[in-house]
Amino acid sequence: MALGLSYSGTSYCGWQSQPGGCGVQDHLERALGQFLGSAPPRTACAGRTDARVHALGQVVHFDSPLQREAQSWVRGVNAFLPRDMAVQWARTGLSPAFDARRSAFQRRYRYVLRHHPVRPALDEGRVGWTHRPLDLDRLRAAAQTLLGEHDFSAFRSSECQARSPVKTLHAIDIERHGDYVVFDLRANAFLHHMVRNIVGSLLAVGNGSKSLSWLADVLASRDRRLAAPTFMPDGLYFLGPDYPAEFGLPSPPDHIGLLF
Repeated sequence: MALGLSYSGTSYCGWQSQPGGCGVQDHLERALGQFLGSAPPRTACAGRTDARVHALGQVVHFDSPLQREAQSWVRGVNAFLPRDMAVQWARTGLSPAFDARRSAFQRRYRYVLRHHPVRPALDEGRVGWTHRPLDLDRLRAAAQTLLGEHDFSAFRSSECQARSPVKTLHAIDIERHGDYVVFDLRANAFLHHMVRNIVGSLLAVGNGSKSLSWLADVLASRDRRLAAPTFMPDGLYFLGPDYPAEFGLPSPPDHIGLLF
């Protein structure tokens, strides 16, 4: 059984279940238990998001003996979820080989940055913010340094549990939309804090505090201490994973609410 889930991460301590029950996983599993009228099933997700990080296309799988139509799962589970969290789709009858995390061949993230002298107000918690000057050509040139297969240890949290720091970054697209700069990243997989560390380092180049060659040196060093500080989580969105067509699952969404 698989569900597509979207949520605002502002009020949660990340995806993973916590003793205090503040994780997105905690709320989803409670809602599933209420819908099923039984002990909550244990869920597994495509990508663990951090505190205050959002998701548009999180994918979750779990086992359930209950047989219902897909829309019954969507409406039924949503009836028990908080208003800032909603199941978008459900798929039953998937191959036993399907695993939300292991079956994905790539993942997509988006970072939305407000570039303006004044901090966010109406979109507080939904976007990152910088008031320093930014040169998009420098941002894009620096981003090219990171494309391909690399050891991304310099952009990896000390708490990262990934077996290998070697990942393949397929694309980083950077576009301006009025007062917002949008970073779209696509890779086979991401390390803990990798996107936020990359965005923070790109901004250091884009605002002129670091040279264009600096980012290549940081990448080659494999030393987290040399990269920029981890950037704020508010503007980070997990768009979702891509799966082989054989599973028949929806592709990740390509927009964020009313913004883009």
